[in-house]
This record gives sequence, structure tokens and C-alpha cells, in this order.
Amino acid sequence: MGVSVTERRRKYSPTYLHNLTLPDPPHTLAEYAIDHFRSNRSSPKSSTHDMTSKMRGQVSPDLWRYSPFPIQEPLLKRLHNKEELTVQACVIYHHILMYMGDIPGRRTRLGMELTDVIFDGPLKHEILRDEVYCQIMKQLTENRNRLSEERGWELMWLATGLFACSQNLMKDLNQFQRTRRHPIALDSILRLQKTIRHGQRKYPPHQVEVEAIQHKTTQIFHKVYFPDDTDEAYEVHSSMRTVDLCNRIAHRLKIRSAEGFSLFVKIGEKVISVPEGDFFFDFVRHLIDWIRKSKSPREVPAQFSYQVFFMRKLWTSIIPGKDRQADIIFHYHQEYPKLLRGYHQCSKEEAAVLASLMYRINYSETKQDISAVLKDILPVDLQKQVPTQDWKREIAKAYNQDSGMSSEDAKIAFLKVIYRWPTFGSAFFEVKQTTDPNYPDLLLIAINKQGVSLIHPQSKEILVTHPFSRIASWSSGPGYFNMNLGEPGRGSRLLCETNLGQKMDDLLTSYISLMLTNANKKQLGGKQK
Repeated sequence: MGVSVTERRRKYSPTYLHNLTLPDPPHTLAEYAIDHFRSNRSSPKSSTHDMTSKMRGQVSPDLWRYSPFPIQEPLLKRLHNKEELTVQACVIYHHILMYMGDIPGRRTRLGMELTDVIFDGPLKHEILRDEVYCQIMKQLTENRNRLSEERGWELMWLATGLFACSQNLMKDLNQFQRTRRHPIALDSILRLQKTIRHGQRKYPPHQVEVEAIQHKTTQIFHKVYFPDDTDEAYEVHSSMRTVDLCNRIAHRLKIRSAEGFSLFVKIGEKVISVPEGDFFFDFVRHLIDWIRKSKSPREVPAQFSYQVFFMRKLWTSIIPGKDRQADIIFHYHQEYPKLLRGYHQCSKEEAAVLASLMYRINYSETKQDISAVLKDILPVDLQKQVPTQDWKREIAKAYNQDSGMSSEDAKIAFLKVIYRWPTFGSAFFEVKQTTDPNYPDLLLIAINKQGVSLIHPQSKEILVTHPFSRIASWSSGPGYFNMNLGEPGRGSRLLCETNLGQKMDDLLTSYISLMLTNANKKQLGGKQK
């Protein structure tokens, strides 16, 4: 499997099926069908019995119980005279039969070729959701084929994690599940309740979800990576939004707040922030589909490998030492690479102190020669400015002054030094600007809680900082990032050539959104007082 998913638990077994006693007989759609199903005129098994059933105010059982035959019309009357949706409903039923093994068809191990067809239509058209639930319940009613039934329950489990049915059908769907012996039935009820609470998904099931239920498990544990090279597995359910997973991770790591943290998905060289309001599996599914469409068929692998990272995205309200766990796991490990790349304006004295702290963190146990690791502890733009022996002497001097300091304390001490800099907590972007002759053609742009700063790439001097309140609008795309400053018609414009324009756009949007959210909270708090 091409994703970072770990162990799965809570496995169920079909042997449980007949060990459960239920108070009520299995519920069917027989009564529901009387008012809502079409007549049975197109069924290959229709007979004089059907006419008798109609005369009694009933619907032929062939419409609401298991049948291995395809249909030529939807089950629900309200889909009639809707030609396109009628065709979709019949295609969906055909793929349900293939997935369950009732008719010949290619049922791959992933099964996504079939589940995509089954669920894509209902996600786009509300009217098809009841139809799909009715089709699945029909195929699970009086189904004597154990393997077919198992696969039918897989589809029920997947459906309940994607969308709910209408209130018109809800009572029958709940009763159908509650009166079934199958162990997935109870979990499907719980999944449906979560879906009703959290809202419906936008995309068909992710590969991980399909594989999970096919391996007879109702829990999915996803591996999440952290900047300090550690990782942990977290349960991710189908209705979980990114913000909920972030809060769960922060709680387990004992971080004071998840504010400012985000999930990032890494596919190949691309690292993309997951919007906090998106369903986690929806975003990953959409991202993979987008990458598939942007590449030629020869470039697309059968399975995409991706990793999920949890990191700080917005650097607001951070004081080193205030949240020790966040400092040790995230802040230090996200900040020191920026120092080594030479993005900050750093004096030689500060560089020696910071290098001594990094040496303590990484090499105090191995006692490696300082000269051999200078490139790993000094900013790249300062390494050649002082002879190696001089650097070694100054770093050793700073190291000895902090004798006995632990590695964790060294990380916090490191952050306390760079915290004083105006570029602390910045995301840096190397761009080419084409609008202002007063600035160098090549610029370093830093985005942080102060706003957007333009930095000289050699001296690291901050040329100007534009606070968020002065940024009127911005736009981005492949190869560019544009920003309009001041009032419309009277301000200035900054045009940048960069391959990271969309990341700059996302970061700027996120900072301003958080700023507005916090301002509204303060305003509401003031009114309540």
C-alpha cells in the first residue's frame, strides 16, 4: 500500500453472524416500497404473482429483496422522468452487483474502480442517495450468498461514512441496520450518526477506507510525522475534519493549543497544507486525483505514496519556554533549518552561540570535532567569513559556558536567541520581483505575524514590512505571486516570479483569517462584558 497507514484494529468476523440474538425480525423495505417504489414491470422475474401483489396494495418482493439481475429502471418512483439520473441509478446498481460478486466483473483488490462509480453520483445528486441506500438494503435482504452479503455490508459501511439518506427513508434505514445480526450493522449506525452531525463528504471513499473494510476492520490508524523525526498513529474516521485531527494530536502530545498548527500532505516533492475545515480523507483523495489529472498516463503510478506531517504553520503568540513540548518537538526543529540556509540577519557572536547549542543537541554524546560539523551548525552565508579554527574556538567557548545544559534546554535556549529577531517564525520565499526599481531584482520575502517583509538577499536587511492591514489584495498561480498594497487605485503593486506563489497565497490567507477571527472574538468578548 502506498500510504503511511499503520495497524488496524477492531476486526470483525462473519462467524459472529448467528451468535447474536435480536429482539425483532429483520426489517425489510416491503412497507416503504408500497409508497415509494415503482412497479415491477421491467424485472426479468415478474410474474402473475406481481399483479396479485399490486391488487393487495403491495409491491413485488423482487423489488425490495436480493436479486442477482440488473435493473433497467431505478427503484424509486421519484427518479422516473429524470433520464440522466435514471441511467446513473441503473449503472450504480450494476456496479453494486459487480462489487458483491453477483455478476461477473473485475473486482480489484482496491475496489475503487467500482466504489467510485457507486458513490460519485449520490455525492453530487441528493436524489440518488436514497436510491443507493435502497439498492444496498435490497441486496442485503434474504441474501443467501455469504460472500455477496459480506461485500454488501462493506458498501453499507462505506455509504454511511459519506452521506445520509433523507428523513423519509431514515427510519427504515435505522431499523434495517438495528435488526441485522451482522457486526458491521452497529458500526454503520454510529457512522451514520457522525455523518449527520459533521456533514456529507465531497468525494468517494479514499483507498485507505476501502482497503480497511475489505480487511474486515472498522478502525483506521494513520501515521502522522513530526519535525523532530518522530511519528505516531492516530485513528482517523471518515467524518473527521482536519481541525478535529489537529486537536486530537495536540491533546495527545500535551501541547497547550492546536492554534497555528496544521496538517501537511507530502506527495513526491509537493508539500501542501490541508485546510482545517476539510474532511481529511476528502482532501487527500482530491489532491491525488488532481495530481493524476495533471500528469500524463505514463507518469501516473498505480498507487500514490504520501506522508502526513503535523507542524506549526502560523507563528503567533509564541514565547520560547511557555510551551515546552511545542518548543522541543516543533519550534526548534522547524526554525534551525532556516538559520542554516542563511535567511536571518545573524551576527557572528550570535552565530557562535547558536552553533554551540546545536552542537550540544546533536553531537554532545558523540564528541565529534567541531571543525567537521561546521556546515551543520553554522549559517551557510557565515561559514567562510571566519577561519575554521576561529569558529571552532568561539563555538567551544560558548559551549563551555553552558556546561551541564541538557539537550532539551538547549533547544529552548536556541529559540530564545532567535526570538529577538524580527524574522523569527517566518516562512521565507526567494523570488524575482519585476515592479519596483528601488529593490533588487532578486528578493527574499518573509511572511510572519508582522506581515510581509521584503529582505535584501545578501545583507539580510529588512527593506520594508507591509502589515496585513495594508495589503489590499493578492493573487497567485503557477510561477507567480502578486500583491496590491494600500488603497485601491492609490497604492502600489508587487509582482513576483516564483514557483511557490500558491504557498505564499495560502499562508497570507491563513494569517489574515486568524487575525480576523481573533479580532471578532475580542469584539464579542467586549460586548458580553
